[in-house]
Amino acid sequence: MFQKLLRIANALPDDAQWCRVLAGFDVTTVPGLAEASDALSREFDCILISGEVPDSSAMDALELVHAVDAALPVLFWNPGMCTAEAVRLVRAGAYHCHGYRDTLESLRDCLETAMEERRGRKRSLERAPNSEPWRSLLVGESRAMQAVAETIRLVGNRRCTVLIGGETGTGKEMAARALHLAGPRAAQPFVAINCSALPENLLEAELFGHVKGAFTGAIQTRVGRFEHAHKGTLFLDEVGDMPLELQAKLLRVLQDREIQRLGSSESIRVDVRVIVATNVSLLERVRQGRFREDLYYRLNVVPLDMPPLRKRQSDIPLLVDHFVKKICQSEDIPVKKVTPEAMERLCCCPWPGNVRQLENSVDMAVAMSGEREILFSGDFGLAPAVPAKVIPFETAPTPFSATEIMDFETAVNHFERSLLELALQKTAGNKTAAAELLGLKRTTLIMKLRNFGDSPAACCAR
Repeated sequence: MFQKLLRIANALPDDAQWCRVLAGFDVTTVPGLAEASDALSREFDCILISGEVPDSSAMDALELVHAVDAALPVLFWNPGMCTAEAVRLVRAGAYHCHGYRDTLESLRDCLETAMEERRGRKRSLERAPNSEPWRSLLVGESRAMQAVAETIRLVGNRRCTVLIGGETGTGKEMAARALHLAGPRAAQPFVAINCSALPENLLEAELFGHVKGAFTGAIQTRVGRFEHAHKGTLFLDEVGDMPLELQAKLLRVLQDREIQRLGSSESIRVDVRVIVATNVSLLERVRQGRFREDLYYRLNVVPLDMPPLRKRQSDIPLLVDHFVKKICQSEDIPVKKVTPEAMERLCCCPWPGNVRQLENSVDMAVAMSGEREILFSGDFGLAPAVPAKVIPFETAPTPFSATEIMDFETAVNHFERSLLELALQKTAGNKTAAAELLGLKRTTLIMKLRNFGDSPAACCAR
């Protein structure tokens, strides 16, 4: 299905270049704000305001659109727009402002990005409140997150044990909560405990409970986490750090569905679904003799791996929007907006701490922005943009002889093509990484690649 674009344009010719930019979109063109006001009664995925709007200002056009739908992306194309006006519009909520330095190809790329983000937000909002309330816990529409969601759909209503793996900060507890909500135990308790946060003696008492006098300080009988989770779900985080002696007791509980409180010989039946998580390889721990092999196979009934953020970068805009709304609502302040430039920088960061690090960065940005409603790159604590790097060439980058005579423009084009091809080789065809290596914007890199026709560099831009 074509994405729907409303274009507000005043006497701009629909020449061949514009036809290429708008190809593939379901475009509705109106000449001014009066007609746009009527058209906005229909649903659109993006708004493009081309040139000067007659009898009104760009800010009036932006306010008209956002009065109907504040989340609808609005792009401006006006080669005559000054920098101050563009900054004012972006701060007021415009998705992007294109001026005389931009090309129609970069406008096309920006339209596609805006519509993709709009589609992702709509899918998340449509799916979460309806038949799958648990889906709202898994923010993201990338293939990696769709695979996680599909696994949860399949095993959510089962009793089998699930082993959630993944790096620190990838959202393993959120996946465990989603598994709990996706099954028949959703209305029952969800009890979580971190196995690395307590010493062995206290961890055993936390899990199984104890009777009065079982050890020094046990002044009364206490119910353990297994009993608290009866009929519900028990989530054991960082299970790889559990002591070996306690692993044996956990194995017995999983097999017999019975526990014994510390200091008691009475067996207590428990109906608990167990979900465990680890950020280390349990199989490697088994080889090292630090984890019981029989317990590993008892826990690893259904493996579920949470992808790191670097493998789901397309989800970053959705995650940023989610955290901004969450933090602003918790602080009881108006929801802030992130500039397109800041969002682009966030999408290019490696995020070794994954989703948790991203959330902390958003929390910092909201705090550092003060009373401002717009969040800029500096608010997130992002390092300054990396300047252009000099790429060490193993061979001469120019495909022509130093003594060959050619005009200046041709020589520059030859050199530029060789530079782009080498950057793509060094980044295995990753355009985002190549752009960062050369100190260019990604859209600028793509535009330059397309100008080279049938060269290897141009093939990478298709």
